[in-house]
Amino acid sequence: MATLNRDGVNLYYEVHGSGPALLLTHGFSATLQMWRGQIEALAKDHTLILWDMRGHGQSDYPEAQADYSEPATVADMGALLDKVGATTAVVGGLSLGGYMSLAFHRVHPERVKALLIIDTGPGYRKDEARDGWNATAIKTAEDFEANGLKRLERMSPEMRTSTHRNAVGLAKAARGMLTQRDPAVLESLPAIQVPSLVLVGSEDKPFLAATDYMAAKIPGAQKVVIEGAGHAANIDKPAAFNTAVTAFLKNAGV
Repeated sequence: MATLNRDGVNLYYEVHGSGPALLLTHGFSATLQMWRGQIEALAKDHTLILWDMRGHGQSDYPEAQADYSEPATVADMGALLDKVGATTAVVGGLSLGGYMSLAFHRVHPERVKALLIIDTGPGYRKDEARDGWNATAIKTAEDFEANGLKRLERMSPEMRTSTHRNAVGLAKAARGMLTQRDPAVLESLPAIQVPSLVLVGSEDKPFLAATDYMAAKIPGAQKVVIEGAGHAANIDKPAAFNTAVTAFLKNAGV
């Protein structure tokens, strides 16, 4: 069991394969287990780094709400790359993990060789839309606080199949990491100068428009729609997903 201690918070991670670094971040209330179907394909030519975000899986669940935030997550990602000796990496993730990958690029563009943005949204420009998203995130936190992990039983595959010690960390992550404060990530899209794959499942209706938006705003972005897949495109259609990602990495030379 490999862990990184960052400011008193232990982060669980795994490293597979060898070659250029590839850091993948799971979605909210999932764990690194969601990427099991990708390890063989992606670790063939890369050092694949998987991890559990704070409040999730086998990482620590800090008590202080202030320990859960976008800046803390971005710093965790940088520390993981430092731990494995990777100055730069392909950075990507699903849903919240994809958003955090964009946030990482905004802060550390010099460390990102390419982006994999999977079933993700880039945030909101208008306060009203962001407030609506945040209200839903707070309701999610309240559900975890009231009902524990039972909420996961009715969610998409990457959440249903995840294992957490309890729901406390997930509730705090919903309040501090799932909620958003400003449009900085969305506004950073036109400045992205690295190869970018924007991928979505055809049945992931809430994220289709966001995918179109990112594909239009990120210069030279490649858009891929995985037919028949929902929010967890990599789990629903692993073969098609792996083919799309490995082809992108090869064509991008990363």
